[in-house]
Amino acid sequence: MLDKEVSHKYLKKKLMLPDYYGENLDALWDILSTLTESIKIKVVNIDDIYKNLGPYGEEIINLFKDVVEENHNVNLEIILGQ
Repeated sequence: MLDKEVSHKYLKKKLMLPDYYGENLDALWDILSTLTESIKIKVVNIDDIYKNLGPYGEEIINLFKDVVEENHNVNLEIILGQ
């Protein structure tokens, strides 16, 4: 996750998001908050995300944390120190 564009392409692939995914935070929220099937998001190297993306990286992580509260089909695991 080196920049916004690459990050959204990576998320689209890893989370198997649909082709219509708009590759922005609003679109990510819309899809994750309405999932009816269980999904687990595993975040590793969170410090690298923050370093590479700065405030945008924080927005992505906060979105994940918020969506877990909104949709119980989404689980989040953050692994520190890898």
